[in-house]
Amino acid sequence: MVGRQASVPSSTRAQSTAEQEGEGRPRFFDSKAKARCWQNADVVPGRHPERWRRDPVGNVVCKRFANCYGCLCFEYDHIIPYSKGGESITENCQILQTRVNRLKSDKEWVDRKELQCFSCDIKFTDKEMDVIEMAVYGDVIRPGHECRCRTVAEMLGQASQLVALPLPIMPDLKGLISLNRSFTEDMKELSAQMSCICHKGDAIVWFVLN
Repeated sequence: MVGRQASVPSSTRAQSTAEQEGEGRPRFFDSKAKARCWQNADVVPGRHPERWRRDPVGNVVCKRFANCYGCLCFEYDHIIPYSKGGESITENCQILQTRVNRLKSDKEWVDRKELQCFSCDIKFTDKEMDVIEMAVYGDVIRPGHECRCRTVAEMLGQASQLVALPLPIMPDLKGLISLNRSFTEDMKELSAQMSCICHKGDAIVWFVLN
């Protein structure tokens, strides 16, 4: 009949899909592809590259927040959708903020501005990212600085048998503290009672943020 297209039996469609998704074409990225995909993403200046990256739209995401729906969450996306023949390989992988990836869905191309408009309307400050990093990883690592929460045992003075640390080799401790002043001031705002160990090169400075 003119103007009508013969319907394809569901069994035929199912067979076609099964052939397309054969054993030689995995649906998901393996761990190696994901690792390389993360490494290929843009680095966030001033943050640890194994913890933070930017997606192609410019959204900051945290590696611990994979496959969730928050504003720092992300998913591994097929640049060319799997349903359109895209392979689950590093060259076809990118990280995308989860909301952005859900918008892109199985589309082969979406305008960057449209993806930006669907991104979370929030920008986290360095201080806020410090809090998140401390909560998730138990420490904060930036280029040239490292700070971690002290344990209850350390706070009670029982850390000698738990953590052996060399004394700081610094003739002028005040000078070292001055170098870290901006960092410690940031950390003070995170928690009035947070105790940290900050490293500067080979020297280690203990301080309690009161």
